[in-house]
Amino acid sequence: MTVFNIFGVIYRRTHTDTHAVLLSFIGYSMIFFNAAALFQNEDKANDASDDDEDESDYDDEDSGTDNLKADKAGTQLQRSEHSGGINSSLPDTFQTNHLLFYERFKAYQDYILGDCKPSEVKSFTADYLQKVVQSFGWQALWSAELFDVLVEVCDVDFSDLKACVKPVLPLQCEVRGCEINEQGVAELLEATQHNVPLMELKVVYEESGDYDQTALGIEHLRFFYKHVWRLWDEEDEDDDFDYFVRCVEPRLRLHYDILEERVPAGLVAEYKLVLEKCTRCFQQFSLLRSSLSSDSDSELDNISMVEGLKLCEQLEEFKRKLYFIENPLLRYVLGYKDNPRHQSIQSRGLRESGTKVAHVVTSSCTTNQLHSLLSDKLLHQFSSEDSEVQFHRDPVSAVDSCHEGDMVFVLPGVYSVASSILLPDSITIEGFGLPDEVVIEKKYTGDSFIVSTGADVRMSNIKLIQFDAIEGILGVRKGSLSMENCVLQCETTGVVVQTSAHLTMNRCDLYGSKGAGIEIYPGSVCTLVGNGIHHCKDGILIKMNQPMVIPSITMDNNVIHNNEGYGVILVKPTPTQDRNIHLDKDELANDVEKMTGDGLQKDVAGEPVTTPSETASNLDDVSPKLTENTHQDRNANSARNWQFCRQPSVNKHTSCTLAMQDLIAHKIFVSIEGNQFKRNGRGDFGTFLY
Repeated sequence: MTVFNIFGVIYRRTHTDTHAVLLSFIGYSMIFFNAAALFQNEDKANDASDDDEDESDYDDEDSGTDNLKADKAGTQLQRSEHSGGINSSLPDTFQTNHLLFYERFKAYQDYILGDCKPSEVKSFTADYLQKVVQSFGWQALWSAELFDVLVEVCDVDFSDLKACVKPVLPLQCEVRGCEINEQGVAELLEATQHNVPLMELKVVYEESGDYDQTALGIEHLRFFYKHVWRLWDEEDEDDDFDYFVRCVEPRLRLHYDILEERVPAGLVAEYKLVLEKCTRCFQQFSLLRSSLSSDSDSELDNISMVEGLKLCEQLEEFKRKLYFIENPLLRYVLGYKDNPRHQSIQSRGLRESGTKVAHVVTSSCTTNQLHSLLSDKLLHQFSSEDSEVQFHRDPVSAVDSCHEGDMVFVLPGVYSVASSILLPDSITIEGFGLPDEVVIEKKYTGDSFIVSTGADVRMSNIKLIQFDAIEGILGVRKGSLSMENCVLQCETTGVVVQTSAHLTMNRCDLYGSKGAGIEIYPGSVCTLVGNGIHHCKDGILIKMNQPMVIPSITMDNNVIHNNEGYGVILVKPTPTQDRNIHLDKDELANDVEKMTGDGLQKDVAGEPVTTPSETASNLDDVSPKLTENTHQDRNANSARNWQFCRQPSVNKHTSCTLAMQDLIAHKIFVSIEGNQFKRNGRGDFGTFLY
C-alpha cells in the first residue's frame, strides 16, 4: 500500500477533522517507512545468511572433514612421534589412525563413496582426493616395507592414486633389515619413474593446519584399501544395494568391533584365516582364468577349465563364510567354530590311584553349613577310605583339579570368575542350596562362560550370570550335559548345543539372551522338560544344514514367553526349488495339540487360547503365499532376500502356517507336549531361510 492510498483511507475516515488527518498521515507514513527499512534489513540479513550457508555447505562438501574448521588457527590433529626413537632423524607425522567409527563412516558415506558401484570406487575416491589433497609442495615419509624415506611431493596423479616425489637432501631415511643409501633411493625412484602409491605416504606434521585435510584424505584412502576393499569386489556388480551398504559398512563395523573386543577371539581367528584363504584362492583363479584361451578346445584348456570351476566353487564358499562373519546379525545367528583353546582341552581321565575327590568351593562357611554338607552329601557319597575332600575358593580352580568321577559342591555365595569353566571330564557340579543362593558370575568379556565336552557332565542348583559378555553362556561341544534346577542369566547367546552333543535341561530358567535362548545344531540331541525360556531375542533356534541333517528334540511342559522374535525358529538353507509340504489336516491338528498341551489354555492376560480343533478348522484359510521377504536391512548389509515364514501364534486366534508344517514334516521332535507359548513378538513358530 502506497503513501497516497494510506492518505486516502485516512481522509475518508477523518475528513471532518483536518488536524486529525495530518497527524494520522504523519504517523502512518513513519510506520510505513520504518517497516520498509525493516524488511530491507531482513532481506539483506537473509541474503548474507544464505551466502554463509552456501559457503559452509561448499566447505563441508569439499573437505569431508566436518570436525575441522577453517576459522580455527593451527592444526586440529595430533602428532605421531616417529618410532625410530631419540636418534631418529626423521620428522614426526600426523596421527590419523585413531579416528572413531562415526568419523570414518561419515567420510565414506557422505564424501567419498556415496552410492557408487564397486567399479566406480577408484574414480569416486580420486574425485574426493582431488578436493582435499594438495597437489604439490608438502613433505611426507615414504613408508615402504623395508625403509622410511623423507620425500617432497612434486605432483599427484589422482586418477592413478600415485604421487610424484623426490628425496629431501641431505637424505634422511631409516631401513629395516637392509642397507640403502642415497644412490639406492635414487635408483629405486628412477625405476618407478618417481611415482609411489599415495597410501604409502605419511604427511609430515605441521602446526599451521594447512595439511590437515591432506593427511586425513590419505588416511581414508590407506584405511579403505587395507581393511575394507577386497580383490574380488569389483567383479560383484549384480546387487540391488550400493557398495557402501553391502560391503563397506559391515566391514567397517566388524573392524571396530574387533578393536573394541566385542568379537570372540575364536571368531576373529577364523575370519582372518578364511580371508587369507579366499585371497589366495582368488589369485589362483584369476591367474588360471587369464591363461585360458577363449577359442581353444585343447585337452590342456579343458583340464584347466575343470580346475577353474573347482576354484570358483571354493571361492564362493569362502566369500559366503566371510559374509556371514561380516554381517553383524548372521555372525551370531549361524554360528562358527569354537575357540581353538576349547578344542584343545583333553580329558584327564581317572586318577592313577583310583581316588575320587569331593571338591568344596567356599570362601568361608559356618559350622552348621559344614555339618549339613557332611551329613547330607559327603558321608553318603564319599565314605570309603580312598576318598578325600579338597577345598577351593573359586569354581574355576575346583573344576581344573577334577578328574573323571569327581564331584564339586559349591556352597552359598557369589563367586566371580575371569576365565572360562572347561568341563572335559564326567563330573558333577552341585550347588549346596537354592540357585539364587549359589551364584557364579563372569564379568570378563572374553570366551564362553562354560564349555562342556565331557561324556557325562551333571550340573544342578546353580545360577550363572554374565556381564558384558561377547560369547554364549554355555556351549555343549560334545558329550552329554544334564542340567537341573539352574538359572541362566545370559548376555549374548544362551546355550549352544553343537553337532553330536547331548543336552538335557530340567526345570531350568533361562532369560536375557540377545540371540536365541537355546541354539540347537544339526545332528544333536536335546531334551527340554519343564523349563522357562523368556525375554530373549528368540526362544529356541533350531538349525538345519543343506543335506537336511536334523536334530532330535524332546520338548515337554516348557513355558516359552515374552521373547522378542519367535518362540521356536527353524533356520535352514533356501531350497533350490519350492518344496510344497502337504500334510493331512487331522495329523497336523494332533501335532498342534501336542505342542500346546491338552485342553483350553489361558494366556497371562486371561484371554482364552485357540484350541487345536479351531486351529485345524482354519487350515483351509491358509494362504499359499506364506513366505514374505523381509525389508533389506542396511545394518545387516544383506546381499540376498532373507525370508521369514511368519508363524501366527496359536494363542492369537490364527492358523498354522509353513513354519509349523516344516517342524512337523521334518520330524524334528521326538516328543512335544504340554508347552505354553505366550506373548512372543513375532509368533510362536517361524522359519529363517538363508
